Amino acid sequence: MTIKPWREIAVPHQDVLKGTFQESEFAADISQVHQGKASPEYQDPSQFFARTYITEGMALLLDSVVKRLGGQGGDPVIQLQTAFGGGKTHTMLAVYHLAKGERPVSELNGISVIVDAAGVTELPKARVAVIDGINFSVSEPKPHGAIRCHTLWGELAWQLGGESGYELVRAADESGTSPDKDTIIVLLSQAAPCVILMDELVAYYRQFQEGRSYPAGTFETNMTFIQALTEGIKSVPKAIMLASLPDSHNAGEGRGQVVLAELENYFRRLHKIWKPVSKDEAFSIVRRRLFDRIDDQLSMDDVCRAFADFYIANKTELPNETQEGRYLDRMKQAYPIHPEIFDRLYEDWSTLAGFQRTRGVLQLLAQIVHRLWKDGNSDLMIMPGSLPLYDATVRNKCLDFLPQGWDPVIDQDIDGEHSRPADLDKQPLFGKIQAGRRLTRTVFLGSAPGSAGKMTKGLESEHILLGVAQPEQAIGHYKDALKRLLDKLNYINHENSRFWFDITPNLRREMETRKQRFTERDDVIPLLKDRVNRVMAKGHVFAGIHVFTASVDVPDEYGVGPRLVVLAPNAAFSKGASNTAFAAAEEILRNRGDQPRQKQNRLLFLAPDYDVVSRLREQARSYLAWASIVSDIEAEKLVLDTIQVKQAKKQKDDADQSLLRMVRDTYKWLICPSEEFVKGKPTLNWEAVAVSTASSNLVQEIENKLREEEWLITDWSPVHLMNILKQWYFKDGMQEISALKVWQDTNCYLYLPRLVNSQVFDRAISQGLETEDFFGYASGKDGDNYLGFAFGRNALVTIDDSALLIEKEAALQYKERTKPKPAPQPGPVVLGGINEPGSGAKPQPEPPLPPTTVHAAKKQFYGTINLDPIKAKMDFATIVDEVVQQFTAKIGVNVEISIEIRATSRDGFDETVQRTIKENCNVLKFGNVEFE
Repeated sequence: MTIKPWREIAVPHQDVLKGTFQESEFAADISQVHQGKASPEYQDPSQFFARTYITEGMALLLDSVVKRLGGQGGDPVIQLQTAFGGGKTHTMLAVYHLAKGERPVSELNGISVIVDAAGVTELPKARVAVIDGINFSVSEPKPHGAIRCHTLWGELAWQLGGESGYELVRAADESGTSPDKDTIIVLLSQAAPCVILMDELVAYYRQFQEGRSYPAGTFETNMTFIQALTEGIKSVPKAIMLASLPDSHNAGEGRGQVVLAELENYFRRLHKIWKPVSKDEAFSIVRRRLFDRIDDQLSMDDVCRAFADFYIANKTELPNETQEGRYLDRMKQAYPIHPEIFDRLYEDWSTLAGFQRTRGVLQLLAQIVHRLWKDGNSDLMIMPGSLPLYDATVRNKCLDFLPQGWDPVIDQDIDGEHSRPADLDKQPLFGKIQAGRRLTRTVFLGSAPGSAGKMTKGLESEHILLGVAQPEQAIGHYKDALKRLLDKLNYINHENSRFWFDITPNLRREMETRKQRFTERDDVIPLLKDRVNRVMAKGHVFAGIHVFTASVDVPDEYGVGPRLVVLAPNAAFSKGASNTAFAAAEEILRNRGDQPRQKQNRLLFLAPDYDVVSRLREQARSYLAWASIVSDIEAEKLVLDTIQVKQAKKQKDDADQSLLRMVRDTYKWLICPSEEFVKGKPTLNWEAVAVSTASSNLVQEIENKLREEEWLITDWSPVHLMNILKQWYFKDGMQEISALKVWQDTNCYLYLPRLVNSQVFDRAISQGLETEDFFGYASGKDGDNYLGFAFGRNALVTIDDSALLIEKEAALQYKERTKPKPAPQPGPVVLGGINEPGSGAKPQPEPPLPPTTVHAAKKQFYGTINLDPIKAKMDFATIVDEVVQQFTAKIGVNVEISIEIRATSRDGFDETVQRTIKENCNVLKFGNVEFE
């Protein structure tokens, strides 16, 4: 008997044939349909039901809806809850089109049977309200002409009753308070028969933050509304509500779980009649959507029977389920797609994040069918071995759901004209049936989703043969080809009759075993500390970067810059969740070992990302494992061939590079502590911001982010210093404060600005002294007199125990009080009154002056003095006032001042002192600086 290939029996829809389908067309959107903006296959009821397979669960639900709208019982409230991509929205669309009654029931494929079975002679047209949670904002009202609906109940009333319906709840809508049950009953009674469809409720309720009020009300008032609505709808015979809720895995973290639990409390007592799509029902759903018709039903039956007979004849080589009569029914139901494809997609691929069960299968199979039809594929059925991974579109669709790294695996080991399986297929025995590529495609489909993180990996040999062998072929040829592939391929793995592909060569098995040898404390943490230190290139502003450092070892000193503390992997940060990072940072912030920390405002923190840190640990273990393999190879403890040796060394290097990249990806959260006063008490606040992981210099990126967020001040305006002085120091009659104390306070208290170093503080003072707008300065004080007083002029500012900052008005008064009095002007010399007018005396000639000796003018001055280092600042200020200013006050006098400092220590200067002094001297532009 000659059996036909699938493409001579099954005819795909035109959009699949031509490749003009859009992936978005497989995504039902009830809001788009309600607004009349959806594609015809969803917008038009006839087309919708023509391409819709009515599952058992959908039939039960539609039966209840028909009875309810016909006044013959039925459930008033139905909860739809299933996993991601389980068909909830599609089911709600079926209810929508049925209730709207825009087409006669006779034109809706499969509906007449349901209506007749329910005993309803004529289904009334119902008013339908659609509440799509992702299309509503809690803060932005929904406009409808002159009416603006703020709440769910306002929108519901508008959709069901227009302006008159809205008037029933206007007061409740505008105040954000839930209407009572009686008002809801009145609204529903006026609108009946009516259907309320609520989709994505969790997405809407998740917007409400605890304790906050919005134009849409509060979380509590909205929960009250749900309770009143579910209770009120029971009292209106021809009203029905369907609400969809995700399962707990797809509700999101944190707030989403809280919302889901609250909503489930109200819906838990309600009757659930909806049954999600089963795997076997998906066969019919996919066929109805992708294929227009089966042209030859008898030929289809012949193909399925030939497969069933072939499986029975080779029962020892194939899975047990192929021997059951039910498997023949499954093949007929799924035709022209082999059931093994559905099993792999639903059991393996549907576990991947983002792969929706029905929609994901449709999207992938539409691409596959289009390519196979275009290429004239002659397989009897579309099987796992038929998967056209040589096509870029199909391959990319698969790779969308897989981690990075699969491209070279597919190109080299799975499919494509230059792949190793293609080389195998050049041999006549294997090429006739394309054994190499059919096998590798099947192993890929069955193993790629589970290649990482799965305890039992791979696909059994029985299922591999099921995915490739067709009637009248010798299964033994495939078994021989599989053995050849094990010797040829770099990325295939084999253990206990299971086969799988992975993105690393097959030495990975040895590496995975070795990973278990390494402990967190003794191996992983020291390695990560080293790699983090590598990433932390030297910066410009930090006095120190402390990686995984205990609090006792983080210095508590004023220093020349702030300190960055890099938290350990177990202190990770996560948005919207409890953070171990804050607790770990606070321990270091508040304490230095057993002692309280004083200079808290000198610390900043870098924390790992909670979602990435576990992968960082795993990557560290992978590197350690590869390093141990290479070490054993070099020590001749492990004997491998040349290719494997090269692979092992390359994997070690790649793992090291990946570890460094992952360190960058993981350590991204910059954390800053601050304090604000609440009811007179300082309250600790934490702020976190992500730094770019793409920058080549992480420390430079951190410094830029600190300046951008103003968490670290590099240039401080004197007006800010003046405000700090007014707020914290110049009060209760205080008119002066130690400048050193102010600087030290900025190092200690988290509610004060965090300055990079004392030079920033010095510059702010110097700039402020240039005018009389901010404050005064004195280098010291003797009784009531300020030494080195400066206010409204340039001055050399030095911050020590004697330096003072003076309140503006006090400085002004002191300046006026100490302003020098003007010298008396010289007048005419009077000698005994002889020159007085009217005396009549004649002036007498002055006696001649004694001869004077002419001396050469002195043009240079030199002076030296030894200063007490304890009082040097005060003494130097006096020297400037009394000596230097005598010269600088005269025009044409050039003054040069040199300072020579000599210091000796019996025990020698330690490295910290040397580094600090050299850095300060560089900032102050010293000429020669040497330690001997």
